[in-house]
Amino acid sequence: MTSPTRAALAPRTAGPAATSSRTPSRTPRRLRLAAAVAALSCLAVGVAALVGSLAQAAALQDAVADTDQQVRALAVRNDLVAADALATNAFLVGGLEPTEQRARYDAGLARAAAGVTAVSGADASDAAALGDVNGALGTYAGLVEQARANNRQGFPVGAAYLEAASAGLRTDALPGLDAVVQVNADRVGDAFGTASVAQVVLVVVVGGAVVLLGVQVWLARRTRRRLNRGLVLATLLVVVAWVTLASSLQDGATAARQVRDGSYARTVAVAQAFSLANDAKAMESFTLIKRGSGQAYEESYQESVAQARAHLSRGADAAVVSAFETWAGRHAEIRALDDEGDWDGAVALTTSTAADAPNAAFDAFSSATLAAVQTGAAVVGDELDDARVRAERTAWAALLACVLAGVAALWGFSARLKEYR
Repeated sequence: MTSPTRAALAPRTAGPAATSSRTPSRTPRRLRLAAAVAALSCLAVGVAALVGSLAQAAALQDAVADTDQQVRALAVRNDLVAADALATNAFLVGGLEPTEQRARYDAGLARAAAGVTAVSGADASDAAALGDVNGALGTYAGLVEQARANNRQGFPVGAAYLEAASAGLRTDALPGLDAVVQVNADRVGDAFGTASVAQVVLVVVVGGAVVLLGVQVWLARRTRRRLNRGLVLATLLVVVAWVTLASSLQDGATAARQVRDGSYARTVAVAQAFSLANDAKAMESFTLIKRGSGQAYEESYQESVAQARAHLSRGADAAVVSAFETWAGRHAEIRALDDEGDWDGAVALTTSTAADAPNAAFDAFSSATLAAVQTGAAVVGDELDDARVRAERTAWAALLACVLAGVAALWGFSARLKEYR
């Protein structure tokens, strides 16, 4: 017969044995869970790096497209005001206008019409704003032809037609182009901003590194081993990815700011200065066309010149600034002749095709400006595209490093799990 004491002690000896048999089964589960957390942290860091870098690359690509679109829109505007300046200057000649000026006027209008089509085709959202521009161009061209026809016959009404054409160009055609320029300026600003904001992804990368360190501390306490080679390697790979990503994102943001404040700002400023200078040249001719009643046009001339000078002061090449000042300085000679009663002399100087005439000075300014705009636009595109390529390469390199880090973390845990098999 079993004694009561032994019977009472029997269940107590079974309890600890069962507990000790369950403890090893829980430890591998915890190790597997920790391994999964470490690997997923590495993967999350890689995905965040990929998304952040690709977001910056996409923003830089958008900036390239939007700056190109803005330059196209500014080119159309400049073609129109340049054609208007040629038309008003040629009108002063009377009778048959110079063949070379007529050819340049026709070429300018043709480029403007083709440019409107190019701008509309490049971005469907800009097409709506340009819907009335082609119609306004047709109206403008028709009024200029009527002005020429009457001018050839000596009819004073020709000046009214020309004035109506120039005014209509500025109220019906140019506002649509100005709206497109402004919209694209806003888009460029947004794209540059996105290229800088993409750096917030670094917070996620730091978070992933912290998780890895936390897992290592937990594992060290659990296994009595200070270092786990797999986790150390994973941490090093994540740190390398973080340093590379931080450098790349910072470089991309810096490149975006430098382009925005440098080559892009200068290119837009020079293009706008060219447009204002052509406005001023047209106003200069209208001042003479009005013969004594053109004070309002003279005031418009002075305002446009002042604005153009302000734009050129934002870093334009010295050659462009010098050419502008050379042309603007000749205006005083024209006004002096007209104010002294020598209207014919003022008209002759304004329309002269001599190498030292104001028209030649303006042509030199035009050539220098257009070359500067073309070069500047190319520089903007190259600088932004270089930054985009670097961001894309970093995105995939960081993802690869983090995937390898995840593999290393799993490898580090596999050695510990073998101990429980």
